[in-house]
Amino acid sequence: MSSAAVGSQSVRDRVEGVINLIRPSVQADGGDIELVDVASDGVVQIRFHGACIGCPSSHMTLQSGIERNLRDQVPEVTRVIPVT
Repeated sequence: MSSAAVGSQSVRDRVEGVINLIRPSVQADGGDIELVDVASDGVVQIRFHGACIGCPSSHMTLQSGIERNLRDQVPEVTRVIPVT
């Protein structure tokens, strides 16, 4: 599947790389994020951990930080959704 890879990196690898760049900011606030899945339609599933669970700002973090960065850096990403 050539559209799923750029060079030698898969879409999942590229998504994981972006999440690893975002992770220190989330950890600084006592939380963490985990990559659960990257579907073939570009939907990325993440799981919040620690202080992010139940935090009223987690939705804003997801939309303004995580999803925006992922869509900017990995064009194949269509949406990011949290799972429990």
